[in-house]
Amino acid sequence: MKLRFLGIIPNTPVDESPTLWLDEETGDLLIQSYRATEEEVKACQEIGSIPGHSTDVPENETIIRLPAVMLKFIPRLEDGNGEAPRT
Repeated sequence: MKLRFLGIIPNTPVDESPTLWLDEETGDLLIQSYRATEEEVKACQEIGSIPGHSTDVPENETIIRLPAVMLKFIPRLEDGNGEAPRT
């Protein structure tokens, strides 16, 4: 696996560091961020996604909260090369 660091929330404390990486082989994002609270998970389950799809969160998945400031680090398809926008 070849990972590329995309970004971290600036000025985060040493023990809190939401971070994004890109798997350059698959294009997948690896995200370290804040785990959603029980209240947030329940709200997601109440809204659901598509009709007939389970709202349960499987053991191998979790819901995370990605701070809006991190969106600037997510590569956009319109970049043409998968490059993260430069800040």
